Amino acid sequence: MKKKIIYILLFLLLPFVTIGGNNIKELDNDNSSLRDLQKRFLDLKFGMFIHYNIPTYSDQDWPDPNTPVSVFNPKHLSCEQWADVACSANMKYACLTTKHHSGFCIWDTKTTDYNVMNSPLKRDVVSEFVNSFRKKGLRIMLYYSILDTHHNIRPGWINRKNVDFIKRQLCELLSNYGEIDALVIDGWDAWWSRISYEDIPFFEIYKYVKSLQPNCLISEHNAGKYPDSELFYTDIKQYEQNAGQLISRKTNKLPSQSGLPINKTWFWKESFPDSPVKSAEFLVNENLIPLNEAHCNFILNVAPNRNGLIDDNVVSEFLKIGKMWKNQNPANDSFESPKPIIFNNIAKGKPMNSSWSFDTRISDLANDDDFTTYWTAYEKSEKTYLEVDLLNATDINCIGFVEADSVEFYSDCNTSRIGEYKILYLNDKKIWNELYIDKNNTDFIRIHRFPRVSALKVRIVFERYLPGLSIKEILIYNEIPMR
Repeated sequence: MKKKIIYILLFLLLPFVTIGGNNIKELDNDNSSLRDLQKRFLDLKFGMFIHYNIPTYSDQDWPDPNTPVSVFNPKHLSCEQWADVACSANMKYACLTTKHHSGFCIWDTKTTDYNVMNSPLKRDVVSEFVNSFRKKGLRIMLYYSILDTHHNIRPGWINRKNVDFIKRQLCELLSNYGEIDALVIDGWDAWWSRISYEDIPFFEIYKYVKSLQPNCLISEHNAGKYPDSELFYTDIKQYEQNAGQLISRKTNKLPSQSGLPINKTWFWKESFPDSPVKSAEFLVNENLIPLNEAHCNFILNVAPNRNGLIDDNVVSEFLKIGKMWKNQNPANDSFESPKPIIFNNIAKGKPMNSSWSFDTRISDLANDDDFTTYWTAYEKSEKTYLEVDLLNATDINCIGFVEADSVEFYSDCNTSRIGEYKILYLNDKKIWNELYIDKNNTDFIRIHRFPRVSALKVRIVFERYLPGLSIKEILIYNEIPMR
């Protein structure tokens, strides 16, 4: 009887127990609205990115994925020093590289032996990081790479076990370390990683993260690919300045984050202690202040050295930043918060058809998952349309398209070329039906949501337009509830 009572008590307590046995307070499971979470994020304004992982002990940011764990051997690792440096610049949050592209984990993970507990350090760096920064009142974010060259999560090797592996690692990170404000994801759906949102299904990972921590924002490193006026596969638009991803400081309306290293590169190099760092004046006046005014947080990267400490030249510049800037007022709340697009584009790679095109800009370019190519309408066509064959009857409830704002052979395309259009779908009885949608939007990206229908084909008919009409991508989704 006593054993039965104990089992019942354990079952009732299970939701409050974390994997790994860390003693943390119960997570708040109230699901705040996305806009509220984005506003809380933007109020932070300025944060520290910390690139510290096995690349620290290499001369490359992408080291040999079989680099032995024995090289990870800092003699004076101090996350408290990192937190002190962040506070000296009046930062309000920090983000640590829990796992970079080479797959080494700097937390006490049960998913792989390639982790810090098997290194000479034998300490959970993520745990020390979150504890040290929380003591100073800073919010916590974690960086995680989908691309993993050590565990062969890369093109040509991906299978269902990889997806489960990623979910187990995210479960540890989002269960063992208290409230995580944002998960900064990298190495996914980029030209250099070549891992698509179909290979590692985005919606499944997104939904899983939200099931573990409903208030954890996703900040996916995909601003280099997707247009900047919608939240494609992210809650926060993430820009990497070193990779040429520059946010528009005049027109941006989305909640965003822009990252830049204070040194030349992200991870520590032997030259760093004696090399100039970016100046406080440049960082504050040309980045922090104007980015904040554009609904964008500035996350400044530091690279702790091989002893686990931030170099003196960086410490000195952070003190100067703290004298120049303070986070005195909440962020401007006039940002836009469109519904994030988190489902795979059904139109991607399907057979295309259209009225005839201008020169080489044929219809196949409008669903090639490349926002740098486009279909251009031949302006002398009697009827102008763009059509995608879904091959089978498919449930859909969202259709959109991305118009090109710069078109070869046509000048003055910096405003929309579209006048009037309608959207049709072919049902399973082979009858074309028109979708009655609000078409007041005049932006280059138009997203239309409607009650779910079953469609064999989708056709956009352009009834009136200016020469140079070009469509980068047609977008078709079946959006389903998270729960």
